[in-house]
Amino acid sequence: MPPPVPKASLSAAEMGARQREISVSEFFTKNRHLLGFDNPRKALLTCVKEAVDNALDACEEAGILPEVVVKLEVVANGGAPPPPSQANRFRITVIDYGPGIVRQQIPPIFAKLLYGSKFHRLRMSRGQQGIGISAAGMYAQLTTGKPVQIISRTSAKSPAHYFEVQIDTKKNEPRIFENKKIDWENHRGTQVTLEIEGRYQKGRASVDEYLEQVAIANPHVKLVYHTPEGEIKEYPRTIEELPPQPREIKPHPYGIEFGMLLKMLHDTKSHWLSGFLSSEFSRVSANLAQEICKAAKIAPDTRPRNLHGAAAEALYKTIQSTKIMAPPSNCISPIGEKAILHGLYKQIKGDFYTAVTRPPAVYRGNPFVIEAGLAFGKGPEQAAEKAEEPKAPLAEGEQHDDDNELARVIRYANRVPLLYQQSGCATFKAVLDTTWRNYGVSQSRGALPAGPMVIFVHMASVWVPFTSESKEAIADYDEIRKEIRLALQECGRRLGVFLRRREHAKSEFRRRNIFELYIEEVVEACARLKGGKLAKEKLKNQLQKIAMKRTGGQKTDEILGNDGSGPEGLPDSIIVTAEGVEGEAPILPSEGQDIGAPSEERLLDVEPSAAPARPKGKTKSAKVPRPAKTKARDKKNPAKVQAQSDRQMTLSFEKPESAAQQEQKTGKTHGAKKAKK
Repeated sequence: MPPPVPKASLSAAEMGARQREISVSEFFTKNRHLLGFDNPRKALLTCVKEAVDNALDACEEAGILPEVVVKLEVVANGGAPPPPSQANRFRITVIDYGPGIVRQQIPPIFAKLLYGSKFHRLRMSRGQQGIGISAAGMYAQLTTGKPVQIISRTSAKSPAHYFEVQIDTKKNEPRIFENKKIDWENHRGTQVTLEIEGRYQKGRASVDEYLEQVAIANPHVKLVYHTPEGEIKEYPRTIEELPPQPREIKPHPYGIEFGMLLKMLHDTKSHWLSGFLSSEFSRVSANLAQEICKAAKIAPDTRPRNLHGAAAEALYKTIQSTKIMAPPSNCISPIGEKAILHGLYKQIKGDFYTAVTRPPAVYRGNPFVIEAGLAFGKGPEQAAEKAEEPKAPLAEGEQHDDDNELARVIRYANRVPLLYQQSGCATFKAVLDTTWRNYGVSQSRGALPAGPMVIFVHMASVWVPFTSESKEAIADYDEIRKEIRLALQECGRRLGVFLRRREHAKSEFRRRNIFELYIEEVVEACARLKGGKLAKEKLKNQLQKIAMKRTGGQKTDEILGNDGSGPEGLPDSIIVTAEGVEGEAPILPSEGQDIGAPSEERLLDVEPSAAPARPKGKTKSAKVPRPAKTKARDKKNPAKVQAQSDRQMTLSFEKPESAAQQEQKTGKTHGAKKAKK
C-alpha cells in the first residue's frame, strides 16, 4: 500500500500546468556570465570585441580594406564626468567603412540572439554563433536600460538609416524604438553605439591590449582608438592587400555523428543514396559513393528518406571505416608568416623574430591550420638603457627582476585575440608541454619559459572548438595540441640557433678585448727591437685590424648590436624566416644607400721584422709543406684556402709563464694523476 500523500504537495496536473517554454534570451539574461559578461571590466572588453569582430568580418567579406574607429567615452550621471579609472558607465562607439547593412536586417542582427549568417556554413570567420553583438545589446539593456543605436548606409546613392532597438526577452524578437532616415557624412559603413556599465583599466586583458593584439594578427587593418582620457592611438596598416578569401565547403563525412546523418538523410533533396553521398559531403566522388553503398550492402538507388534503423547505422559505420581524402583547406585563410612578422615587428620590441605556418590538419572532420610566432629580446634601445643603469649588489641566492620575467603568451582563434581563461586553453597547455630548455631558454618544471619572450599562437579553422559560448579558450583536442607543439618546436629551434650565435659572438668580442689589451705592449716591444725605426701607429692599426678579423669582424658587432646599425639595409632586429633569410620584413634603406655592395676589408702587409715575437713553446702552428695534389685541389676552392689560413694564423699575446709557474702547474698535474690511480 503506497504511503499517504501530504496535503501540501502538488498533483501531476498542477505540476504540468507550471511547465512553459524558456526563451533563449531569458536563459542568457540570467546566465550572462556564459557570454563573457562576468564583471564590469570584462563586459566593457566583450562589447568592444563583438562590435570590432563584426566590422572586420563585413569589410573582408565585401573585399574592402578594413578601417575601424573605436571610441570610449565616460558618461556622467548629472554632474561632471569622473576620471576614466573611477567611472562606472561608458559609451562605446564603433565605426567601420564597410559595405553597410540593408534596412530590413538591422533590427534582427542587433536585437535577436542566435541570428546570423555564419552558423550553418563551413567557412573561416571571426563570428560563428550569431550571439555576439546582440548579447552586447542585451547587456546594455540590462545595466543601463538604453537601446542600441545603429546608423548604416550601403552606398552613396542610398540614404542612411538610423535605428534604436532592444531585445524582447520573452519572444527573442527585436523591439524598435526609432526608425528613420538621416544625413550621414560617411558614404557607406555602419556605426554602433552602446551605453553600458563597465570599468576601464589599462594593462592585461584590457581594451587597449585587445586592440594592440588585433593589430598584430591583422596587419591589413587600420585601427583608430579614442581612449577615455581623450588620447588618440592609431594602428596603421602595414600590408596593403586583403588576405585570400576563404571558400565555403560541405561537411566532411568524418565530422558528422549518427544523429546528424539521420537528419541529413531526411532533409536532403537527392532522390538516390549515391547522389546524396556525393552531393552533401566533401571529398566523396560518385565512384566512392558507389563503393560505400556496396560495402554497406545498400542499393545505390535507395531513397535516402527510407533509410533508418539498422540500415542507417550500417551506412554510418561504413562511412567512418572508409578511407576518404582530407577536407580541402581553401576554406581557411591563415595569416601567413610574412604578415605575422610584420605584426610582431610593428607592435613588439625585440632582437629576434620568427614565424611558422603548419600544413593543414583535421580534427573531427574539420580542417584547421596552426601558426606560431616568437619575439625574443627587448630591442636595441631598451638593451642600451639597461646597460647604463647600475645594478645593486645581490645577496646570496637573490636574482634580478629581469631574470625572473616569464614569457608572455598571446593566443588567437580566427584572427581574434583570446584574453581570458588562459590556463584552460589548449594553446597554453602546448606551450607548457614544450621543452624550452633544449633551445637555450630557462624553464622550471610545469611553468612558462623565463626571459624577455612573446609567444604568438593562432588557430584558423572553419569551426574552432571553444570551451564555452564566450569564446575565450580552445578545447584540448589531441590533434590541435600536437600541431601547436610542432609549430612551437620549430620556432624554438630557430631561437636556439640565434642564441648560440649570439653567445659565440660574445665570446669572440671578449677575445678581441683581450687582444687589444696587449697591442700597445707588443708595439712598444717591436719598436725597441727595431731600434726606434718602426712606425708605431701603422703597426698598431694593422694589429687592430687582424684582431678584428680573427674575432668575427663586423659580423660580431652586428650580432651584438654594438655598432647600432644592424645588418646593412635592415632594421636593428634580426628576423628569421623558414628559408633562413634575414629581414623578411625589411625597412627600406634611405635614398642613396647601397645595400648590395659588400664592404671590402684590406689588411696592410706587415714587415717580417715588425711582427710580434711568439712566446716559447708555440711552435705547433708553424706552416707545414703540403703535397702538390692538395695545392691543386685548393686552387679550385679559394674560400677553403682562406678558411684554413685563418685557422692557422693565430696571434697570441699571452705573457710567457715563468719557470716557477710551470713547475707549480706540473706538480699539480702529477698530484692529480696519482690521486686517480
